[in-house]
Amino acid sequence: QVQLVESGGGLVQAGGSLRLSCAASARTFSIYNMGWFRQAPGKEREFVAAITWSGGNTYYADSVKGRFTISRDNAKKTVYLQMTSLKPEDTAVYYCARDPNSRGGSSDPAEYIYWGQGTQVTVSS
Repeated sequence: QVQLVESGGGLVQAGGSLRLSCAASARTFSIYNMGWFRQAPGKEREFVAAITWSGGNTYYADSVKGRFTISRDNAKKTVYLQMTSLKPEDTAVYYCARDPNSRGGSSDPAEYIYWGQGTQVTVSS
């Protein structure tokens, strides 16, 4: 069983920045492909970004491309999501999860396993 714990959410004004962290308990974290998703009230969970186990490949939803950056530190067993130029429409609960597929980069939440509990991001206008 893998535990994922997100942190770093909060309230920020439009145009501001936040960095989310996702800490994993697994010893084998360094071989996991990982992803970030978000879910706003009344909406389906949507893909935000993904990163392969080595950090060599990253993938982004069009809505966040150029504003968000996903990265990882395997020594710290942590994946990060740096969010800049935040907009009110970025308001959501943000989740990290493990992608068990070998190629990584999936945008389908149904393919992911081991979800964290989420961290709330609220962007005020």
